[in-house]
Amino acid sequence: MAVDDVVALSDKTNVGMPVRNLIGLIGAVCVVAWGYFGVLERLNKVETNYILMQSAVTKNSTFSELWPRGELGALPDDAEQYMLIEHLSREFTKLQRTIESGDAPFDRQQALTLDFYKQRIEALERKVETLKDKVAQMKFTNGVAH
Repeated sequence: MAVDDVVALSDKTNVGMPVRNLIGLIGAVCVVAWGYFGVLERLNKVETNYILMQSAVTKNSTFSELWPRGELGALPDDAEQYMLIEHLSREFTKLQRTIESGDAPFDRQQALTLDFYKQRIEALERKVETLKDKVAQMKFTNGVAH
């Protein structure tokens, strides 16, 4: 290039370009900018979802470690279940003591039943003895009743 071929640019420099090319260039710049911001938006969504999932995983890990140890407290249902278990344990202990002492309601009923059967058996034995005596008397008297 020669010294005479120096290009001088200023705010008043005219560029000779067809309007069709200028519109195409502006359109291309707009499409590239739109595409860039679309990719940037998608990348931001992915990063945000990653951060939220990482937070959820951390909370879940903390929960799954601390809940079984009882460090996060207990649900009201758990407290109610524990109370019911304690109540049933006390009732079981009372029943065990009652059975061991022989005062269980079942033992009383069984004792009453056995007493009833004993009385019935004794009454039946008395009747059998009476019948035996009558049969023996009949054999002795040769079937003649007095």
